[in-house]
Amino acid sequence: MGECLRRACPCLEPLWQRVFNDKKPSPEDPGGGGAVVQTEPSPAQTSDRVSESSSIYTALWSFEARHQDELSFQEGDLFCVLSRSGDWWTARKIDKNGRVLDTGIVPNNYLARAESLEMQPWFYGKMNRFEAQGHLMGPGNEEGAFLIRHSEKDNIGYVLSVRSSSRVKHFKVHQANGSNFLVDPNHQFSSLIDLVEHYCDNSLTNTGKLGKPCKRKKPNISDLNHFTVDEWELPKEEFLLEEQLGSGNFADVYRGRWKNHINVAIKILKNDSEMNKREFHREVQILKSLRHRHLISLFAVCTASPPYYIITELMEKGSLLSFLRGPDGQHQDVASLIDMGAQVADGMSYLEEKNSIHRDLAARNVLVGEDYICKVADFGLARIIKEPFYITEDKKMPYKWSAPEAISHGKFSNKSDVWSFGVLLYEIITYGGAPYPALSNQEVHEQIMKGYRMPAPSKCPNFLYQIMKKCWSTEPADRPDFKSLKIQLDSCSYELE
Repeated sequence: MGECLRRACPCLEPLWQRVFNDKKPSPEDPGGGGAVVQTEPSPAQTSDRVSESSSIYTALWSFEARHQDELSFQEGDLFCVLSRSGDWWTARKIDKNGRVLDTGIVPNNYLARAESLEMQPWFYGKMNRFEAQGHLMGPGNEEGAFLIRHSEKDNIGYVLSVRSSSRVKHFKVHQANGSNFLVDPNHQFSSLIDLVEHYCDNSLTNTGKLGKPCKRKKPNISDLNHFTVDEWELPKEEFLLEEQLGSGNFADVYRGRWKNHINVAIKILKNDSEMNKREFHREVQILKSLRHRHLISLFAVCTASPPYYIITELMEKGSLLSFLRGPDGQHQDVASLIDMGAQVADGMSYLEEKNSIHRDLAARNVLVGEDYICKVADFGLARIIKEPFYITEDKKMPYKWSAPEAISHGKFSNKSDVWSFGVLLYEIITYGGAPYPALSNQEVHEQIMKGYRMPAPSKCPNFLYQIMKKCWSTEPADRPDFKSLKIQLDSCSYELE
């Protein structure tokens, strides 16, 4: 645990060096800093180095020594515990600078852990199962690597995620009576720290002992630098174009690099009509105003000369549609597929709150990044709305994803996006299958107006098909909102989470 603390707080390296006796005191400076001379403990009390299990504690009350081997201390004093044995522990008393003041025996019930949960190298805060898997299956992690996270799903709480062979197992951490923590009814602990220490020494059900804490990945930054948070315009010369990633009605998308060291996606406007420029500026304005972890982030624009550029974060795994149809997507279980749908619903719920509609929600317009994070993209057809419906005469619409009122009357709303989301769920659960196979656009519209709905796909859980059918309610008011859809999908996960 000592090394864990050092990694958690590198800024306090001088303190850790003193606490863990990295630097031997010189004969001229026997106190390891000149302030206080260290009392020499007996060999039974200490060793040259602090063990991996050592931790920092603070005194809850004052204590007067009753034996020459015991330590007297005041409330608030800091200790580095060297060994635990029954009710009395061997500890080093240290000052706030990490200098060792004394070593001796202390009553353990006078001490409490000084380190916070956030300081633990294995605690990752709020995180979903995909991110946990991405971290644990990353380079540098071996069998037994683990982390504890707070699930993004409502009413789940803490989850212990452990690497086991070629997969990751997730154990919900229950809380007995709202206090004690447990993953096994036979073993309860007063803290997550105690739980981890127990399973580092004892086997976890069907998994074995916990190994080393998961190695952390460097997080992505939401902007190119601090300057581009408010200043969006950058010169094209700062960007290097690489291979083309895709092509749409209004733009082509390329992989690129900013100043030759940050990977980005570059959307280049097709420079052939005024309509395209209007669409470009409309998309930029929408992207500027919307920031959410499940929506694609805009970094910058280049509009000094045509063709215009939109610079966004690069999502390495491409579109959700191509991902689902590829080998990586084909190996996802039902729980993982449902989680992807929940991520999209989360992003769309944010759009809903911001009175924004998408108008082209489909698997092709959702992007997948590292750790299988899904983000809604392509706001080229989006509109900020102040009325319940946005009406357009534009006939360039994706018929098989569009609600009946959108096709027949050009009426778009958050509830028409919900209809599209039902089709997107069909795409997800069929691993990228085409909706309404063998039917033309006109036939789809005619059949839907007669009450036809796609049947449940093979191996589709019944609860998921019921959600899809609810999204396809004829009356917009009868369709759920995205907030409730996210909650439903979160609560319907197959795996323990």
